[in-house]
Amino acid sequence: MVLIGAYLFVIAKDQYVSTLGFAVRSEEMSAAQSLLGGLASISGSSTSDTDILYEFIQNQTLVTAIDKDLDLRKIWSRPSFDPVFAYGGSDKIEDLADYWHRMVKVNYTAGTGMILVEVRAFTPEDALAIAKAIEAKSSEMINKLSAIARADEIRYAAEDMDYALNGLRKTRSALTEFRSRMQIVDPQADVQGQMGILTSLQAQLADALISQQMLPQTGQKNDPRAEAIRQRIEVVEKMIAQEREKFGVGNMGAVQSEDYAAVMGQFEALQVDLAYAQQRYLTAQATLDKAQAQAQRQSRYLATYAEPSLPELHRYPNRTTLLFLSGFLLFMVWALGVLVYYSLRDRR
Repeated sequence: MVLIGAYLFVIAKDQYVSTLGFAVRSEEMSAAQSLLGGLASISGSSTSDTDILYEFIQNQTLVTAIDKDLDLRKIWSRPSFDPVFAYGGSDKIEDLADYWHRMVKVNYTAGTGMILVEVRAFTPEDALAIAKAIEAKSSEMINKLSAIARADEIRYAAEDMDYALNGLRKTRSALTEFRSRMQIVDPQADVQGQMGILTSLQAQLADALISQQMLPQTGQKNDPRAEAIRQRIEVVEKMIAQEREKFGVGNMGAVQSEDYAAVMGQFEALQVDLAYAQQRYLTAQATLDKAQAQAQRQSRYLATYAEPSLPELHRYPNRTTLLFLSGFLLFMVWALGVLVYYSLRDRR
């Protein structure tokens, strides 16, 4: 106990702690806002990004990067003689990474997405420098993840935009080919015209039938007009039958062999395809515009709620607690030794 107490209170150097707290925030823009040019809304923390950052702070990659900037071996080896708390490992990065886990404590609250980092060093300036380096490297990591996500989003949106544009071109080409093949621009207008012809023929037939019924009452028995009216009725009925039978478009080229029902069916199907292709193109264009707008700003960023500060009082090592625990362990070892000794003596 005397030796341990002498080491803790005489040899062991004070350790200062600089605290850093942050969370990963992201900006999300809804589809309606992007179409209307509204402002972006700030959403909560991104759980996946926070998990990545939590592992990154404890990873050997971060240790290597900060060691190149600050020389961590030199910082943590400042006590001239402190075999327990000072860094005494080799030049291998694995040893430095193991010591990093002793001097850098990371607390992560999964429910809130907040990360609290405690950095220990033997001088206040060193603790502050390491904490600021962790903050800078973490921000670079989040920016890198954000850049990758934005690049992927723009690439996927551009691919969808090209696909939608090709679909729209194919649909318009199919509609143009249909109109060229049928030699007709708007079948609906032609249907209305054809219905007008049929209505006119039916009206003429009605007039002819009325004239035929009235002729015996107003004319002579062998009135030559009766034959003319009869022939007129036959011609009109024949024309009406032909129109009803084929309901075609008359002398309109290739359309003569197809009725209006088939033509209208094909035209309406092409119209539906065209409307869908146009809507998909507009949606893809809006998505691409949104992705490009988001790429112009940092959509993910590190929100620091506890800036690293210069500590004034040392917090470690906790000498009183360590001395008490050491005394308790020594007592347990002594008690175990006594029990073993008396147990062996009694067996003799």
